[in-house]
Amino acid sequence: MAKKINVDILFGGKSAEHEVSLQSAKNVFDAIDRDKYNPVLIGIDKTGRWLRSEGSHFLLNADDPKNIRLNQSGDAVALVPRSGGAISNLTTLKDAGAVDVVFPILHGPFGEDGTVQGLLKLADIPFVGAGVLGSAAGMDKDVMKRLLRDAGIPIGKFIALKSHEKVPSFAEAAKVLGAPIFIKPANMGSSVGVYKVHSDTEYSAAVEAAFQYDTKIILEEFIPGRELECAVLGNEEPAASVPGEVISTHEFYSYDAKYLDEHGAVLQIPAKIPDDIKTQIQVLAIKTFQTLSCEGLSRVDFFLKEEGTGNRIIVNEINTMPGFTKISMYPKLWEASGVSYTELISRLIELAVKRFEKERSLKTSVV
Repeated sequence: MAKKINVDILFGGKSAEHEVSLQSAKNVFDAIDRDKYNPVLIGIDKTGRWLRSEGSHFLLNADDPKNIRLNQSGDAVALVPRSGGAISNLTTLKDAGAVDVVFPILHGPFGEDGTVQGLLKLADIPFVGAGVLGSAAGMDKDVMKRLLRDAGIPIGKFIALKSHEKVPSFAEAAKVLGAPIFIKPANMGSSVGVYKVHSDTEYSAAVEAAFQYDTKIILEEFIPGRELECAVLGNEEPAASVPGEVISTHEFYSYDAKYLDEHGAVLQIPAKIPDDIKTQIQVLAIKTFQTLSCEGLSRVDFFLKEEGTGNRIIVNEINTMPGFTKISMYPKLWEASGVSYTELISRLIELAVKRFEKERSLKTSVV
């Protein structure tokens, strides 16, 4: 019998999306193929400590999304930056074993933005998902939109603002973007810190609030239309899932609608759209994925806007490590496309290993 592969499920993190990551990790841990893989749980708390946890109690209030917490009782560990994926116990300073592959089920800054990916590359260990470049480009909405625009991919109008720059008035922003306006931290996901504003009073408060999450924010035009999403899977030759539709019962698909309110949205999978629209979305999803140098997995979000006698497809954003709970859109889209949740996890691990082996074959010396 083949030796099981040790897979480190790395979760939590120093991010406002910490709790979302806990939910994703629980579902991956429950569903991973135990015949192939031996899951190793390492949670990152909100201060940045890495804690090795036991599967039986690595989360507190695990079934309550509003109160879910990382159990702080695990041993503090560190990944040693050398080949082999060695883990050291920081208390005993002894070897705590090794992992073969890392599944960094981390959302937001300090996890989805290239920081952890860089560490894992230095540690010389395979990991699931986009590399440093794809993660960083996909996380920063300003950079992402500029790259997509230059590639000829249709996007909405936007303004990027850094914290030291003069903030335009609501009237000035509305002259460029129209009203209402969406205000978002540039480097955040799961609709954290996102506001839809209709007036000057709402605008000022939302700008201030968004800057609490990032030093750069994005002002976006409101695009009336259907919200569609498509999942991408692969490395050099990625495939696209059937598209799905998010029908929110809130004013927009907010954090609460996604994770806290069980009636916050209806997911229509597959989306009820014509075949030609489905094909266009799949093609655009793959083009977006490749333009941003992504690998492994991503979810691409779209707006389908009616214009005159036709429809216009607009790319909203990409998520390089989308929510991965059993009820999240990414795994559900692949389930509707014929790939089960457990099989999806296995494919992602296999893709990580293949990329690692290809990169490892590259020369590192001119001698």
